[in-house]
Amino acid sequence: MKSAFPVDRPASDPSWTGLPTVPVDTALTDAAERFGASEELLVVNAQHDIIGYLTKTDALAAIASAYQYLETYFDTIISTVEESISVIDESANIIVWTEGAENIFSVAAADAIGKPITDFFPVDMLMTLKTLQTGESVYRKQHQPREDLFVLINSNPIRLHDRIIGSVAVETDVTSQVRLNQELYHATSKVHSLQQEVAKLSPSADPFYNIKGSSLVIKKITEKIKKVASTKATVLFLGESGVGKELFARATHDIRENPDAPFIAINCGAIAPTLFESELFGYEKGAFSGADQKGKKGMIELARGGTLFLDEVGEMPLDMQVKLLRVLQEKKYYPVGGTKQVEADFRVIAATNKDLAELVKQGQFREDLYYRLNVVTIKIPPLRERIEDIIELCHFFLYEFSMRYNRPINSISQTVMQEMLAYQWPGNIRELRNTVERLVVFATDGIIKEEDLTFPQQAKQKTYASLLPDELINLQQELDVHEKKVILHALELEKGNKLAAAKRLGISRATLYNKMSKLNIPVT
Repeated sequence: MKSAFPVDRPASDPSWTGLPTVPVDTALTDAAERFGASEELLVVNAQHDIIGYLTKTDALAAIASAYQYLETYFDTIISTVEESISVIDESANIIVWTEGAENIFSVAAADAIGKPITDFFPVDMLMTLKTLQTGESVYRKQHQPREDLFVLINSNPIRLHDRIIGSVAVETDVTSQVRLNQELYHATSKVHSLQQEVAKLSPSADPFYNIKGSSLVIKKITEKIKKVASTKATVLFLGESGVGKELFARATHDIRENPDAPFIAINCGAIAPTLFESELFGYEKGAFSGADQKGKKGMIELARGGTLFLDEVGEMPLDMQVKLLRVLQEKKYYPVGGTKQVEADFRVIAATNKDLAELVKQGQFREDLYYRLNVVTIKIPPLRERIEDIIELCHFFLYEFSMRYNRPINSISQTVMQEMLAYQWPGNIRELRNTVERLVVFATDGIIKEEDLTFPQQAKQKTYASLLPDELINLQQELDVHEKKVILHALELEKGNKLAAAKRLGISRATLYNKMSKLNIPVT
C-alpha cells in the first residue's frame, strides 16, 4: 500500500488501540471501505506487526489522483480511436459519444450525451440496448442501426459486482462496402443470365459444365468419359445416392451424341412392376383396359437416335430384365398389344447405388444382363472421398440460391466451412445442396452462421473423433502437418507445377516456396 505512512510511534502507543487494521497488500480502494468512523487505518504485515498507518484524508487524495490518471488515459484513448465508440448507462442514457460516432451517425456529442439513445435510433435497431437488457455480447456482426446505414459492431455489457450498469458498442461504417457488394451481386446476376443464354445458343457448350469439382478423381472420371465419346458402348455408373450419377450420364450423352439427340431417363425403382413394360415398350391402341385409345410411345421409342438412361437399374423387376436383354441383343421389340416388331435405335447408360455383382449372386439380377450393361464401368466417389471439392460446390450452391431467393450472401465464416469440410455427407452432393439452400434461407444480414447448420450432433462428434489421432502433438505442429498434406496434394494435382499449385491454393508463388522450405518439402 503505497499511500501508507511509516510508523513514527511505538506499537504500544495507546492511540493505536481500537483502530481497524488492513494487510499491507490491500488495494487502496478496498482499504478505503474499512475506515468507517475512524480517521486512521493501521497497516500490518504478514506477521500482524504494525508497519504503518493511513489517514482518511490521504487515502481520498490518493484515490482522487488515481482517478485523474485513469480519466486522462481514458479520454486520450477515446479521442485517438477512429471508430465509433458509444456507451450508455443502465438507464440507456448516452455517456460516451466519440468523434467517430459523430461522423458515422451525424449526431453531435453535445446533442447526444446525457440523452436516451432511443431519441436517435429505433428501439428494434439498437444492438447496444439489447446488450444492456440481455447481457449478450456480439463481435463483428453486421448491423443496421438506421435504414440507410450498415455497420460492423462489437458490443459488450459493462458489469460491476455482477450487475450490468451499462453497455459499450464499437462500430465501423461498412455502408459503402455493402452497397458495392449488392451492385456486384446484381451485375454478376446479369452476367450469369447472359452466360446461360449463350450456353443455350452455343452448340459447343462444355458437356461437363454442370459437374462441379476439380479434384483428381473427378478429372480422371471426365477423362474416362471422353474416351467413351468415340464409341457406342454401354456405360454403367456406380455410386451412392446423391453423388450425381445422372449428371455424369448426361455429360456422357452430350459428348458423344448430336445436339438434338434425345436423352430419356427412366427411374427403374419408381415405376410399378405392372406398368414397367408399357412404360418401356409403349403400347398399341386398345392394348388393355384403361389404355389411351391412341396408343403411347415407350421410352425406347422416345430415345430413338439418342440415349436411354436406366437410373437405379438394380431395382428393375426380373421379368423386365429378360425383355430388356432381348432388346439389347436383337435391337427389336414388340410394343404391348402390338404384332409388328419395331426397330430399336438407342444407346444405354445405366446407373445404380447397389452392388450388382452381389445381386447376381443372390439371384436378384440376371447375370447375362449384368455383363451386357457392364461394358464400361465408372465409379463416382462419395463426397467424403473428394473433400477438396466441397468448397467449390458450397460457393456454387450459395450463388445459385442467393440468386434464386434474392438474398446476397456477404460471407461464410471459417467455422462454418470447417464444419462443412468435417461432416461425412451421407447424402452426398444432394444433401450438401439442400444444406446450402437452408443456410441461404436462414441467413441474417447476408451472413451464414454456424447455428444455422443442422448436422446431427452425434454425426459431428463422430466425424471430429475420426479426423483426430489418439495422441495429439502441439497445435502448431498439427497445423504444419495438415498444411504440408494440402500443399503436397496441390502439387500432385498440378503435376509439380509450382505456379499452378500456388494459384490453386490461393497464394503467391513466393509464399508457396517459403512454406515448402519451412515444411521441408523438396523444391526441385
